[in-house]
Amino acid sequence: MTSSASPALPPVPGGLDIPPGSALETFVERARARLSHTPPPPYSAQAYARLNGDHALSPVPGEEAPRQEPRRAAVLVPIMARAEPSVLLTQRSAHLNHHAGQIAFPGGRLDPEDRDEQDAALREAREEVGLEARFIHPLGYMEGYLSGTGFWIVPVVALVDPACTLTPNPGEVDEIFEVPLRFLMAPANHQRQSREWKGTLRHYYAMPYEGRYIWGATAGMLRNLYERVYA
Repeated sequence: MTSSASPALPPVPGGLDIPPGSALETFVERARARLSHTPPPPYSAQAYARLNGDHALSPVPGEEAPRQEPRRAAVLVPIMARAEPSVLLTQRSAHLNHHAGQIAFPGGRLDPEDRDEQDAALREAREEVGLEARFIHPLGYMEGYLSGTGFWIVPVVALVDPACTLTPNPGEVDEIFEVPLRFLMAPANHQRQSREWKGTLRHYYAMPYEGRYIWGATAGMLRNLYERVYA
């Protein structure tokens, strides 16, 4: 049997200030060692019960299997490169068709012109919050995530230079804010909750923070980041 190693990720640019011994340095070292260097495999109905997603906390996950092929999407998981790193999140506009008013990562479905999931995540970040690619330094990929609204989401974890300028697109984003990575990576802040939606009891993670309700797919992917990088 032969195997091929994943291609090495480019080094973190020297222009970023990563103080030795800081929480940022710890995160970068762990992320680069534990995240995947290549995108996760495409969605597979045969592997449904083993996939990450909104269904994973259900006592009987097979009952929620999607009837249609999920739409491909990608999100940027932006880690602000501060000595005490934070996660950049958005409050989505209330009039959107999907996840209106919810807290989310910059991201969306893949367009035909996107080369891959990373290209889509960077494009969406530019369109939604004005984050230019030159300030984004990808670290790797997490496992794909199946949302209850029918998207197969590929999370791209990246460092973001705090020198960037952000401008929310009023058609998609009401607000941009940051949450300390330390808070989001603490298991004590990962609440398991449930509610009825379309006649089915849904189970999900929630991470309330200073009056903001982070839940659903966003909280689920943050939980996956904890399990992959810190657990």
